[in-house]
Amino acid sequence: MIRLLLAAAIVLPCFGCASVTRGTTENISIATTPSGATAEISGLEIPTACVTPCVVQAKRNADITVTINKEGYEPQVIPLTKEVPGAGAAGFAGNLLAGGLIGMGVDAATGAAQDHKPNPVIVTLQPVPPPAPRGPAPRPPRRPPPPPQS
Repeated sequence: MIRLLLAAAIVLPCFGCASVTRGTTENISIATTPSGATAEISGLEIPTACVTPCVVQAKRNADITVTINKEGYEPQVIPLTKEVPGAGAAGFAGNLLAGGLIGMGVDAATGAAQDHKPNPVIVTLQPVPPPAPRGPAPRPPRRPPPPPQS
């Protein structure tokens, strides 16, 4: 009986918390037009690159930046922000009922109540402008007319 109470005392504080209901990681989808671009994702424990369209898994508390590159197109840098959506707020609020300060601390440390925005990351790449046309070649300097002969 004591073991059952002890187990309940350990499990109950996190029963309503976002760490349990939402997890500490999320999938981030990345797509580009045209597809086939390289997406470099910084801010993860291990920096990752993938070819679009792709999906990466990230910790909810990570500060993420996605850099998109494709030959012939301008590079794009997309910093992701973190927001607390309705589901995250509900999970965090569940701590008031069952999790107490411990559950709130866990959610704050893991970012479990947060989502990255934008998600999905959708980018329309812009072609690199063609080089400016070169003007006509410079003319050689004019030769002065020959002096009059006498």
